[in-house]
Amino acid sequence: MTEVETERQATAGEAAAELRQLADELEEGTLSLDADGRTVTLEPVEPITLKREAESDWSEGDTEAKQSVELELVWRRPATTAEEAALGER
Repeated sequence: MTEVETERQATAGEAAAELRQLADELEEGTLSLDADGRTVTLEPVEPITLKREAESDWSEGDTEAKQSVELELVWRRPATTAEEAALGER
């Protein structure tokens, strides 16, 4: 399994702009993710499963709660070799 993950602080406006860009890329058929000086590209195929999850994490004595929304897009593409299954990296 190959996994690439990014995380950064952003304003609500910056996060919304990134989600809009992701939506545009999804409609165009190629998603790109820049991480650690490399770019990973994916070409989603239908059907796409869309999962949305909201969480709140708080413990007695904490002064703030960590809240999050996770968005996951999942699709399956034909692959019979590791090369066919790999993320497209540049």
